[in-house]
Amino acid sequence: MSKTIVTCLMLHALLIPFSAFAVDAGPSLSLTKTTVPETRIFNATLEAVHKTTVSAQTSGRITEINFDVDDYVKKGAVLVRLGDKEQRSRLSSAESNMKEAQANAEQAEKEYLRTKNIFEKKLVAKSSLDKALSEKKAATARLKSSRAKMDEAREQWEHTIVRAPYSGIVVKRFVQLGETASIGKALMTGLSLDHLRAVVDLPQDVAIKVRGLAAMFALLPDGSQIKVASKDVTVFPFAEEQTHSFRARLILPTGLPDLYPGMMIKVGVEVGQSESMLVPAAAVVLRSEVAAVYIEDAEGKVLFRQVRVGSRVGENISILAGLMPGEKLLLDPLKAVTVLKAQRTR
Repeated sequence: MSKTIVTCLMLHALLIPFSAFAVDAGPSLSLTKTTVPETRIFNATLEAVHKTTVSAQTSGRITEINFDVDDYVKKGAVLVRLGDKEQRSRLSSAESNMKEAQANAEQAEKEYLRTKNIFEKKLVAKSSLDKALSEKKAATARLKSSRAKMDEAREQWEHTIVRAPYSGIVVKRFVQLGETASIGKALMTGLSLDHLRAVVDLPQDVAIKVRGLAAMFALLPDGSQIKVASKDVTVFPFAEEQTHSFRARLILPTGLPDLYPGMMIKVGVEVGQSESMLVPAAAVVLRSEVAAVYIEDAEGKVLFRQVRVGSRVGENISILAGLMPGEKLLLDPLKAVTVLKAQRTR
């Protein structure tokens, strides 16, 4: 083949448009602007809604400790037992006194009814009836008093068995086996992992919007977004004097995995609306701290474009800079990068 023919073939290949060599880069999307919520993001800390220090409500020697730090405890489980010899003795005495008072009250009732029957037959004086009525009332009062003392004694005896007020994790233990616990002595501290809340400090302009029922959401470490209802948001009625910020608490839904008190998450507040472009999150490529997308220009050439991303809206991400309306966004980054590599080898 002559040099002239080869040269002509090369010139012809150069004149063929790029689209003739184009490889299918997968599905695409024509970009348009839309109205999206404008959000501000803040750091928040998780804390347990239920955190309790259980204290002794009666005195006694500690005879049993059933749980230690990091143990999971079910509601109603026995945490600590105290020696109950003194409390049981008081309960037994109170029960005996109540039974005696009950017998006296029953006898006084019968005597009153008998005297009343005789009085109606005009066989005794009115003073005898008054005396029987007075003795009946006194016996009833003694019965009521003895029953209250028995209930108090039973309560003191029941206090020798310290139970978990709710299901949770033991985080501190303050006593040892054999120690004497006095009333008010701290025994254990526990918290529930089932009910957590996020605590966040909001600038005063944002706090005002939250008080006006602005939508709020929590951004969890795994990237998921949890909406928080207005009824589950509490904004403190005063600002911190140094920073002038308002503290807010957001009750999170139960059953969220891998969340523990003390962890940091992010909280978002919708402060308004703005015009932005939304693209599917799956189309955005994250490399270190750089975000980018693949687009296809008018000639069918695939380009790798760095962008500045905003907040996440459902399955989409808002693009703050780097793209223009009308551009063609490639939705499958794997196919797009294959085409881009093929372009560079031509």
